This record gives sequence, structure tokens and C-alpha cells, in this order.
Amino acid sequence: MFKSVGLVARYDKKPALKLTEELAEYLKGKGLKVYVEDTLAGKVTTREEFIPLSEMKTDFIITIGGDGTILRTCITVPKPEPPILTINMGVRGFLTEVEPKNACEAVERILRGEYKIEKCAKLSVAVGKEAIPDALNDVVISACEPSKILYTQICKDGKPILKCQADGLIVATQTGSTGYSLSAGGPVLDREVDAFVLTPICSLTVFHSLVFPADSTITFNVDRPKEMLVLIDGNYRKLVSADETIKVTQSKNVTSFIRFETDFYNRLRNRLLFKGTE
Repeated sequence: MFKSVGLVARYDKKPALKLTEELAEYLKGKGLKVYVEDTLAGKVTTREEFIPLSEMKTDFIITIGGDGTILRTCITVPKPEPPILTINMGVRGFLTEVEPKNACEAVERILRGEYKIEKCAKLSVAVGKEAIPDALNDVVISACEPSKILYTQICKDGKPILKCQADGLIVATQTGSTGYSLSAGGPVLDREVDAFVLTPICSLTVFHSLVFPADSTITFNVDRPKEMLVLIDGNYRKLVSADETIKVTQSKNVTSFIRFETDFYNRLRNRLLFKGTE
């Protein structure tokens, strides 16, 4: 039984801020303890407690925004992550579940137990011996300057498999296979395929996407340039020197979404790939 809830919203859209205020009041009326992300302090009018996202140990979280808001939340919230109800206030909102007009109805269904949990695999990333945040969507490795080529040795489970010259590399989860990786020419991974995909960005070598089993460990040794950028889910950035190895494998953590519609291909058809083809 849910007793507490956290509210996270994009703060550059007035409708998202207004809905945050309305939901805070509505949820409180349902007897839940409501916490609001502290970045919204001064932007929304509410008497509920503001706390950092990194301290939001609530029974579930509601995000009001697009995919970017969801990814930002998943990077920062304490682990294990609480289930997330996603309300669409973005442009595409592929990961979102309900439209703003249905927000209160969705809360009612959750409180009645009329929902399912979709667990999404994440990627664990280490730079040298340092662990950095997990990725729900993707890990992007690139040179720090535009048009610089990344010269990389790629290994699977400790064994070299290929050398690549490209603008960058994308390692994407099943969830992330519908994002940047897809735009770069990568495949969409069916939810029943337990794997992740490596897709090059503008490769100079003959190299197309590779799909790896989920239990694989992929390492990247960069010959040059001397410095590169590692980007997690478009939010977390880290500059890395070429003498450090980047290791990617499946994380022990997962992201849990509260879903009412669980058909993956309905989501693709309605929001991304096949829209307008029926």
C-alpha cells in the first residue's frame, strides 16, 4: 500500500508546474505524504515538503514531463528505485504512460491496485575503478570536440573483437534502443530479448550495430584523442582520459514503471515507429 509519493516536474513549462500543484493537493487529500523535488521551490505554490531528488525515498514517484525528466529522475533517485508513474508533458514522451488530463484517474487506479509494473534493465558503467551512474537509455562515448574521430579497441568479456574509428559509440539498453541508437541506425530490441546493443556514430570503418547478450562485459580502450566524453542518458557527463578503460555491463539495478498499457508494439505504433502506417 502506497503511503508516500514524490513529485518531479520539468520547471520550464507552466502547465507542468500547475499540474504539480494540483496533484500535490489531490494526493494529500487521498491521505498520502507528498514530497516535491527541491528544484521546484519558488516555482510552485504548495505547503508540501521540498527535498532533493537524491533523498526521495518514497513509495512511488510521479514525473511530469517528457523522457528527459524521466531519465534525469532515474539517474538521481536512491536505489533501489521506487516505481514511477510518468505523465506526458514532453514532445514525444515515448516512455510516458498517461496524458495530463488523466493524471488523477491514474492515481485512483494505482491506489486501487489496478496497474502493472514494467521492470527495465539498466547498464552499469565504470571508468577505470570508478563507478558512475547507471544508464536506463544509453551510454555515449565520444571525442570532446566536434568532428574529432574516436579510435577505439572494443573487447567482449576481456577478448578484443574489433577496432573502430567513428565519431562516437552508443551502448543502449532495450529501452534505449528506441532512442539515440535507433536514430544512428541501430535496431529496436524486443522486450523479450535480454540484450543490449552497440551502435557506432558515423563510423569510418565497416561496422554496423552489434547486439550482445545481457551478461556480456564490454570494455573500450581508446587510443586517441587524449580526452573523451562519457555521457549517461543525456544528463550525466564525465571527461575521461584515454589511458582509462571504460567498462559496460548490465546493472543489478532496474527502473520500474507503473503501467496500465503493457503492449510494447502498441507503444511503438502509437508513438514512434509505425505511426500513420495503418
